[in-house]
Amino acid sequence: MDWWPLVWSVIKALLIVTFVLANAFLIWVERKIAGRFQRRLGPMRVGRPHGWAQTFADLIKLLSKEDVVPGGAEKWLFLIAPLVAFIPALLVYMVIPFGPTWVVNDLNIGVLFISAVTSFSVLAFFMSGWGSNNKYSVLGAFRAAAQLISYEVPLVLSMIAVVMLAGSMSLNDIVKAQTVPYVLLQPLGFLIFFIAAIAELNRTPFDLAEAESELVAGYNTEYSGMRWAFFFLAEYANTVSASAIMATLFFGGWKGPLLPPVVWFLLKTYIFVFIIMWIRWTLPRVRIDQLLNLGWKVLLPAALLNIAWTGLLGLVFKI
Repeated sequence: MDWWPLVWSVIKALLIVTFVLANAFLIWVERKIAGRFQRRLGPMRVGRPHGWAQTFADLIKLLSKEDVVPGGAEKWLFLIAPLVAFIPALLVYMVIPFGPTWVVNDLNIGVLFISAVTSFSVLAFFMSGWGSNNKYSVLGAFRAAAQLISYEVPLVLSMIAVVMLAGSMSLNDIVKAQTVPYVLLQPLGFLIFFIAAIAELNRTPFDLAEAESELVAGYNTEYSGMRWAFFFLAEYANTVSASAIMATLFFGGWKGPLLPPVVWFLLKTYIFVFIIMWIRWTLPRVRIDQLLNLGWKVLLPAALLNIAWTGLLGLVFKI
């Protein structure tokens, strides 16, 4: 009987890993979405009728590729950087409630935990860029650091306003506190979170850290095979987790009529995933100075103003 808590923890961890790996299907989904937006078909041949097996073919290709370490590279930094990027992408799911009881660990500091874990991506980018002994990679790492630090601040500040309304940092408590979706009370906070989240994900129009047309591939230029795949999978895992956090903080999470809670949660989450993909294949990349100006001169003051406004609402209406 004493072994059950350990066994249950392992089962929950395996379920989270399985869910993250299952989201590899989003690679195929995004290719089909990009094809539609660009008036082409996308994958069609591998796994007919619509190329559904293309992602499996890509996996076989990546597994069979040679794992190359550049000459002059900082070997250990280079080798462990993909894991440093991927593991935090898994840890975020520990505190995200898929339903009233469907949560790995309902921490009473869930929002703080998310803020701490997601900040590790800066370290991963620096390790990969510096360890690669490549000027493009180093430049991509510096861009990534400037971008992530700039947008982490308004992202966290937008979450603070939600915590003020709910009176708790537990994500499950925040969902339960939403008699109406907080997006109605925090439209500015949601907009700040949404823009900052896209920048944190390095997705277009904020993909300055990769910028294929300028930096080849940025911080991961020298990576091949499965080490490159870890970076790629971490991006999709982070896209889903950011969408899940938005659904939880601003749209009532698992709350909804008729359908089971987990269905509502996944429906809201993947709607945001689709919107993020839509933006990627619609907007052009911004310049680095535009990126930093938006973060420090627009989003940061707006986030501080939103906190002040939320405090005023709480004082006047006793929210």
